[in-house]
Amino acid sequence: MPTLDQPSPQAPKYVFDFTEGHKDMKDLLGGKGANLAEMTNLGLPVPPGFTISTDACRAYLAAGAAPQGLDEQVSVYLTALEAQMGRKLGDPSDPLLVSVRSGAKFSMPGMMETVLNIGLSDLSVSGLARVAGDERFAWDSYRRLIQMFGKTVLDIDGEHFEEALDTAKRAKNVTSDIDLDAADLALLVDAYKAIVHEQAGRDFPQDPREQMDLAINAVFGSWNTERAKLYRRQERIPHDLGTAVNICSMVFGNLGPDSGTGVAFTRDPATGHSGVYGDYLANAQGEDVVAGIRNTLSLQELEDLDKASYDELMRIMKVLEGQYRDLCDIEFTIERGKLWMLQTRVGKRTAAAAFLIANNLVDEQVITADEALDRVTGAQLAQLMFPQFNLTSSPKRIATGMNASPGAAVGKAVFDSYTAVKWSRSGERVILIRRETNPDDLGGMIAAQGILTSRGGKTSHAAVVARGMGKTCVCGAEELDVDTKARRFTAPNGVVVEEGDVVSIDGSTGAIYLGEVPVAPSPVVEYFEGRLGADSARAGELVKAVHRIMTWADEKRALYVRANADNPDDAARARRFGAQGIGLCRTEHMFLGERRALVERLILAEDDSERQKVLAELLPMQREDFVGILTAMGGLPVTVRLLDPPLHEFLPDLTELSVRVAVAEARGEDNEADLRLLQAVHKLHEQNPMLGLRGVRLGLVVPGLFIMQVRAIAEAAAQVAKAGGVARVEIMVPLVGAVQELEIIRDEAHAVLDEVTETTGADIRALIGTMIELPRAALTAGQIAEAAEFFSFGTNDLTQTTWGFSRDDVEAAFFSAYLDRGIFGVSPFETLDRDGVGRLVQLASEEGRKTRPALKLGVCGEHGGDPESVHFFHDVGLDYVSCSPFRVPVARLEAARAAVRNPRG
Repeated sequence: MPTLDQPSPQAPKYVFDFTEGHKDMKDLLGGKGANLAEMTNLGLPVPPGFTISTDACRAYLAAGAAPQGLDEQVSVYLTALEAQMGRKLGDPSDPLLVSVRSGAKFSMPGMMETVLNIGLSDLSVSGLARVAGDERFAWDSYRRLIQMFGKTVLDIDGEHFEEALDTAKRAKNVTSDIDLDAADLALLVDAYKAIVHEQAGRDFPQDPREQMDLAINAVFGSWNTERAKLYRRQERIPHDLGTAVNICSMVFGNLGPDSGTGVAFTRDPATGHSGVYGDYLANAQGEDVVAGIRNTLSLQELEDLDKASYDELMRIMKVLEGQYRDLCDIEFTIERGKLWMLQTRVGKRTAAAAFLIANNLVDEQVITADEALDRVTGAQLAQLMFPQFNLTSSPKRIATGMNASPGAAVGKAVFDSYTAVKWSRSGERVILIRRETNPDDLGGMIAAQGILTSRGGKTSHAAVVARGMGKTCVCGAEELDVDTKARRFTAPNGVVVEEGDVVSIDGSTGAIYLGEVPVAPSPVVEYFEGRLGADSARAGELVKAVHRIMTWADEKRALYVRANADNPDDAARARRFGAQGIGLCRTEHMFLGERRALVERLILAEDDSERQKVLAELLPMQREDFVGILTAMGGLPVTVRLLDPPLHEFLPDLTELSVRVAVAEARGEDNEADLRLLQAVHKLHEQNPMLGLRGVRLGLVVPGLFIMQVRAIAEAAAQVAKAGGVARVEIMVPLVGAVQELEIIRDEAHAVLDEVTETTGADIRALIGTMIELPRAALTAGQIAEAAEFFSFGTNDLTQTTWGFSRDDVEAAFFSAYLDRGIFGVSPFETLDRDGVGRLVQLASEEGRKTRPALKLGVCGEHGGDPESVHFFHDVGLDYVSCSPFRVPVARLEAARAAVRNPRG
């Protein structure tokens, strides 16, 4: 490369020759540009060129025009490129042609724009034909330029060009574009230019520099196309990165049978196995391989066609995998027997391949165990854990909802919890279908194979409970008209599903199918549940890889991982999945079904005598609950949250009760009891129960309630100890907003614990702490830590109260609009809002430990199992995260990855 004249000093440097970069400059040069630079500096055959940086793109998008100084710098680098190639861009006698290609930091395949053959015109096409000695090639290249330029730069519907091409093939009575000769293609160029004139209102530009400048702007603009934004949302790629633009001298795979283009992988991206994988298409250019216009050849067949190029490609693939120490995805072109490298990147792979490749690279001593942990993700592990449908039978999809909890579930449609339980006990597989679920549906949700709702989002009751149980769930399928009284739903295409009809739901995609779709079980879950040993004969290569990586993860992570579990079965499952305790045992789930009536009596009790009777009935039930859970956990810590239900869940429905009273009055019937009940319910009725009489407030207003629960916990611990077990209990007081609330409950709890210790002789030690779920609690954490021995961040409610969102309503109401407009990159209920809620978590952690240095810190909201959020909790210095049992392996892996990336001192 000749010495470059320096651009104007007042302008930032926007342009970089391929010789000026390397693979670690992706932020500035994008992935494609950084990797082209890396290959250039490795001495690999890369066509010369230069990269316009992401800084230029961001400036362009901000101003709506190219930034000052960019045009000058492009001219400097283009002049140097022309000197190196010995040709000028678009020269009529011997034209230099270039490609203009996008290249963001993160791979976004097919999302943004590419234009090939920039520099061709009515004048230069003849010069290209003469230099190449192939008139057909020149006209084929020209028609491709006009077609790509028209679609990409001038925003012309590609169908117009496709129709013109089909017309040309019909006129020649051929089926492939390769059968069109030079004269046919020249006529097609005229047709394409007419399309441009008609559809764009201008002629196709003949000035090669104008072509290049317009193409550069089009690539910049493609960053904000709807498909690109949708892809970034799906992949959680930030919207403010921008794309680089790569200007690369053209090499041609469409110069005859000794030319071609292809893609190759250094390992199988589906299985991770080493070998030769890829496709090659002779006499083709650019996008032809991925476009599928002709059947490709395997790379093995390339060896027979052009052994020299094949051998060179194999050598380069080995060099690249050695340089990147990972599976590489490669694009190449052969021009008349000369191999050129057009792109390489660390290749995308299936979840299974990710684990296998990471293991293999460790065995090959290419990477360390720590690097292997960083090569796999919790999201990939989650994919491996859930069963998936086998869609080869092309099942009938009738609707799509939100993919709330992964998995594949098949069963008979039922429309209430009672029927779900009844049919399940008879051996039927059922799908519980509701408009939305509530705590009364828990029995049916447990009995069902999966849950389908027409309302709610990913943090609705159905979604949260389903994920906690590892149950497949599709929520918010608003296309469905669910009629629970008629026991059926109607799909948008008119299909009516009656109770008893079989449906299949895919919690990974949100798809809803009519009839039974075959399901394949996950051996990874069998391994985690202990039904498939990693060393057993049945354990395949994947299970062994997962076992090995999880072993490394448990050795590396600093965060403990606990589970949210409310019964002995969930507790036992959590241990099998690797949980190191229970971080959240919700006691309100213990008061559903037959016990609900007792809680209603307790809340509505008119005197202390009635209240004590109810508490006496509840005490042995609660004690038995805790004995089962403490026994199942075998000495691991168990954090029990005292009762925290929205009050309306345990009271008669106000509307139904009012109707009952009115009907009785109209009939002249005695309704004194119902009338008194209605007056009591009216008195306790709340407009916003989620911010009403619940949590610590309920414990303070209903005398004896929390004391009964603490006594049940203490007596259960004593019973476990007497049986030779170990009980480690942490009592969590919910919804505390002021230290005075916690002090009152703490003092009452210590009195009960001391009393039970004295009467049983057991040494009962229990930590008393609180859930930080209100902004005020976070802001006064230093005060609250004076009375609390631990904090557990309830990030579900903390997100709700910080944002002022009702999580049961807002997702369906306006979250989609917020995501579309870029206000959210992802729902704050799905991944922790670091700037707002995260700042409260960090502040509370720091202030709490200033007061009490040994303060134990954990999190028990849904974010405890979210990969990105786990990294934040590690960085903030929490002691543990707690999540649903089925998310425990994901949290274990992500906690280790967080430790690899940011080791604690």
